[in-house]
Amino acid sequence: MRRLKNQQEYIELVQELAEHDKHYYDEAKPVITDFEYDQLMGALVAYEKAHPEHVLPESPSLRISEAPTEGFSQKEHVVPMMSLNNTYSEEELGHFIQRVSKLLKKADVEFCAELKMDGTSLSLRYDQGRLTHAVTRGNGRVGDDVTSNVKTMHAVPLRLKGGPFPDVLEVRAEVYMALETFCEINREREEEGLESFANPRNAAAGSLKLLDPKEVKRRRLNLVAYGVGEGRLLVKTQQELHFYLKGLGLPVADEQHIAVCKGLKEVMTFAHGIEKMRKKLPFEIDGIVIKVNELKDHSLLGATGKAPRYAVAYKFAPEQALTRVNDITVQVGRTGVLTPVAELKPVFLAGSTISRATLHNQEEVRRKDIRIGDTIVLEKAGDVIPQVVRVDFHKRNAGAKPWQMPKKCPACRADVVHLKGEVAVRCPNVQCSAQRLRAIIYFASKQAMDIEHLGVKVAESLFSKGLITRISDIYLLNEEKLSAVEGFKEKSIDNLLTSIDASRECLLSHLIMGLGIPHVGKETAELIAERAGDLMTLLHMSVEDFDHIEGIGEQTALAIHEFFQNKKNREEIRLLLKYGVVPGVQRKMQGHPFLNKTFVLTGSLSHYTREEATSLIKERGGKVSSSISKKTDFVVVGEDPGSKYDKAKKLGIDILSEEEFQKKLL
Repeated sequence: MRRLKNQQEYIELVQELAEHDKHYYDEAKPVITDFEYDQLMGALVAYEKAHPEHVLPESPSLRISEAPTEGFSQKEHVVPMMSLNNTYSEEELGHFIQRVSKLLKKADVEFCAELKMDGTSLSLRYDQGRLTHAVTRGNGRVGDDVTSNVKTMHAVPLRLKGGPFPDVLEVRAEVYMALETFCEINREREEEGLESFANPRNAAAGSLKLLDPKEVKRRRLNLVAYGVGEGRLLVKTQQELHFYLKGLGLPVADEQHIAVCKGLKEVMTFAHGIEKMRKKLPFEIDGIVIKVNELKDHSLLGATGKAPRYAVAYKFAPEQALTRVNDITVQVGRTGVLTPVAELKPVFLAGSTISRATLHNQEEVRRKDIRIGDTIVLEKAGDVIPQVVRVDFHKRNAGAKPWQMPKKCPACRADVVHLKGEVAVRCPNVQCSAQRLRAIIYFASKQAMDIEHLGVKVAESLFSKGLITRISDIYLLNEEKLSAVEGFKEKSIDNLLTSIDASRECLLSHLIMGLGIPHVGKETAELIAERAGDLMTLLHMSVEDFDHIEGIGEQTALAIHEFFQNKKNREEIRLLLKYGVVPGVQRKMQGHPFLNKTFVLTGSLSHYTREEATSLIKERGGKVSSSISKKTDFVVVGEDPGSKYDKAKKLGIDILSEEEFQKKLL
């Protein structure tokens, strides 16, 4: 950890941390990792303990730094929302336990250990059991009123159930974004030339503060409740509080993710167990939180100016690897966005070998000063997406030169454009070969038309030979054309033509996805298809028609309408229909046992992909959810099921093996 030598270095670090707080809290765009920030804060706190006479009133160690957000009204917290002190050290965690025991004058203090969700804090106020306000943490005393946004979140009950509950109950919770959603949204943002979110936490924080509730709903935010601010407590321990909140209909942590511990050894056993299962979780955590279990002891222990004395966060050190940047190449996306990509010396990290990492945009490369030949620190954002954290400047070669975005598109040599206010650099040539190829690959992909044997390499080969230059050309392929291509044998030709033919009869939502409309992902495509009913109706819908679809915001509605009014797009759709593409709406089987039932899939299915099983359920009128609740009717279990299986057993939910699921399909 960095050590400060004098008062001047301390003042400079206060200013540096203030700048990082601005990026983290106000912009949801951190420029350093949590670990690096915590190391800087640790150095600051260490200096302040040694030199209390030098402590500045604006020191970030004394306050929570989230500023009010323009466009939202502010609301005061009756009970302040504090942040937690944290440590990466088992020794420091032991000191925390000793301090608590000494202050409470108890030898064996019980602690409740639970997951430290990597999200953004929220306060939910219920009056007479009805949700009246949802407020962000803000500076701990005053936060942004985001009630209208929170009401779009399915996880948040608008009315409490069961009881008893006090007249006023203020629930403390963490809003988070599932890893699957995070990856999907980042893919969409990069294709549209928007800046990617650094991690799921920043995605959740940024989404919660959008001014359009419809767009918030599209982000599919989740929530887990963990505590109470204002309100008379009706339970005695932190462990009981989880069960109490669950009984009111609020989502809480799984039982297996909570443990009552005595002493450092039991806490560390729980921590090591959670760290091992961390990669299997569908959301991101960055450690565990240890709280004194007896709630009456919380008030006895009190708080410092910023954090409670009854709790601490034990954070897991990020898994990182050092490797070399062999080159920086540029990838042209289907929307014309130029994305720099680091070509890396292959390195094994968090379960897989990494050889490439997106650098997102030229501003990211400049800010981190990444050069060809540099040694960089690599980690996975959300344990999923390879991310260059920083350059190891001590290992930089003298000849390393700054990288520059090319002035011409590497595919078509058109002059690139950088519009004012945009991060992205674009190729403006709509006939750019790279854009057309990416559009074809996207159209054939699994989430769109699912043309099984038309993968990236096959598409590149056919495109280079001029056999496919636009998506409608796919349906003009025949045996004669394919047999002239080197490497295509009888079986591969038959497989490709069979999969192309099978894609002709498709769901309207899959065709909508395949067309690559800006801002339209899988869920939005399904909403559009359900509302339109057929393609002809869709082509004649107005902006207002799209805007009235629940879950679609004004910006998305405008983008969809403009796409379908574009003459070239309409011509492409006409050709698809001419060549035999027949889009239809997924018809629900009437009277099937799956009708209006909610399913959760867990484990690896041997006979179906997740997408296939989901489609079969939806055809029969059922719904598929990513999380288990009391509203779940069935859990379909494959090989190596995760925590969802255990939760289903505890809740008494019907569990179906793959064989039982198959029988019920009939």
